[in-house]
Amino acid sequence: MLTVRDLDAGYGSLQALWGITLDVQAGEIVAVIGANGAGKTTLLRSITGLLSPSRGEVRFGDEVISRLPPNRIVGRGIALVPEGRKIFPYMTVQENLEMGAYLPQARANFAARMDEVTGLFPRLRERSSQLAGTLSGGEQQMLAIGRALMSRPRVLLLDEPSLGLAPLLVKEIFRIVQAINRQGTTILLVEQNVRQALEVAERAYVLETGRIRLSGAGRELLGSPHVRKAYLGL
Repeated sequence: MLTVRDLDAGYGSLQALWGITLDVQAGEIVAVIGANGAGKTTLLRSITGLLSPSRGEVRFGDEVISRLPPNRIVGRGIALVPEGRKIFPYMTVQENLEMGAYLPQARANFAARMDEVTGLFPRLRERSSQLAGTLSGGEQQMLAIGRALMSRPRVLLLDEPSLGLAPLLVKEIFRIVQAINRQGTTILLVEQNVRQALEVAERAYVLETGRIRLSGAGRELLGSPHVRKAYLGL
């Protein structure tokens, strides 16, 4: 469904990714784990058109999307929930969700999609008229995910969804990720919370200093000596 092949990317003369190859099949949760600075966000920026790779390609189905602008990639069915949420703090919850449905195909079924999203996140319905910047951290993350879902994506890219959240809220976010997946949305999950990510992912990739170090089933990587030592402190 989503394929990355031999991808190099960076910022000016600073190369951040070297020869990245990965696949995400329809219906999967695939995780990319790694330390801060490993290149995880750069990978998502390259997939979504926010950064042009210097080599390699990204395919969505049979189409090469590596050189498409971000709005056309969203139109193909790929949505990003960025690191740090990036909600519009001085707009209401309702207005933030409306911003996620700017594509014609999303607007055509706006009311139904709004019901689906607020059904998944009841607190967003309760706080629809509240300024987004006054929400708690967990509620803001729910809003960021809900905004992305308003575009009716086939693939949802999540960049560090548990960042800065209390442990109980982390569990709730990962429960929601699994619920979204069960509803038919394919998920590529980038996370520093290695244990939680590997517990929910069918497959995962370990990204270190811009290169794929390991890959395999999520539960198998939980037992990897390298993962246990480097990321779990075991």
